[in-house]
Amino acid sequence: MRFGPVPVAEAAGMISAHAVRGADVTLRKGSVIDPDAAAALARAGLSEIVAAALEPGDVGEDAAAAQLAGHLAGANLRVEAPFTGRCNLFAETAGVLVLDPARIDAVNAVDEAVTVATLPRFKPVVAGEMVATVKIIPYAVPGGVLARACASTAGGALAVAPYRRRRVGVISTRLPSLKEATIDKTLRVLAERLAPTGSAIVREIRVPHADEAVATALAHAIDGDGADLVVVFGASAIADRRDVIPAGIEAAGGSVAHLGMPVDPGNLLLVGSRGGVPVIGAPGCARSPKENGFDWILHRLLADLAVTRADIVALGVGGLLMEIVSRPQPRAGGAATAADADPSPDA
Repeated sequence: MRFGPVPVAEAAGMISAHAVRGADVTLRKGSVIDPDAAAALARAGLSEIVAAALEPGDVGEDAAAAQLAGHLAGANLRVEAPFTGRCNLFAETAGVLVLDPARIDAVNAVDEAVTVATLPRFKPVVAGEMVATVKIIPYAVPGGVLARACASTAGGALAVAPYRRRRVGVISTRLPSLKEATIDKTLRVLAERLAPTGSAIVREIRVPHADEAVATALAHAIDGDGADLVVVFGASAIADRRDVIPAGIEAAGGSVAHLGMPVDPGNLLLVGSRGGVPVIGAPGCARSPKENGFDWILHRLLADLAVTRADIVALGVGGLLMEIVSRPQPRAGGAATAADADPSPDA
């Protein structure tokens, strides 16, 4: 692509690099200069104009953006019509954005003329939400650059994994120090978390804080009520793999994949399963509606995405979230009063 000042008499058919106004003509930035407009500019006294001209093999900005966006779009994504060198991708269903950052980096590394911006990996999205944008910086790119950008990553580098697990069972353990009102509020908060995903609580069970009780409740929720994901809220935070909740999962014939995560709030989260059904031992911060590590794991599992130990330990960078008021011992500042403490304190 040629770019720079050209005589107005030679500008017809080129692209106006900037907005230009004459006595009886206005050219918008990026518009094609037709012969009448060029003549009007000359009559207005302009002798030259900054313009761009495509050369053989060049691809215009809109066509290039659309081609790359179409290449990147995977399942459950819609590509909008391009404009001013930009092409946006939108979710067609609620779910979790799936992408490999290295593949997006590879596209952006091809040439400064080609850019792709996305929402964060595993970001929960709703239908109609914009998840990515492709922007071509100049008015055109050489066809070879566009071809390299497309070849730098396999097609479908972006996709939305729809929520598939719809039936959520909830087990709450009891201790004398835990108020029933706290459990009630916890259930309301969880229901609000689930609402955008289309999932719902199908069974809520309250049991003593003992491993045998947890095991029995877990079997009832999965085998009796058909829950395809179970969340266990302990009256006391999980302190060890031999504690009540992990012991109850194992006593029910399940297993614990990982205890703990480098996300704060959310450190004391547990991930396990029983018979292929994911089980989350919720940290105390999951009682709060504010975003915490529980949200990150919950949405992935609802979208039927595997959550491994390696996935969890990779969350440390960016895992320091905002303080929550329910924390009895804030990381900084004065200690909270007993009235402020959550009945099941936990990161």
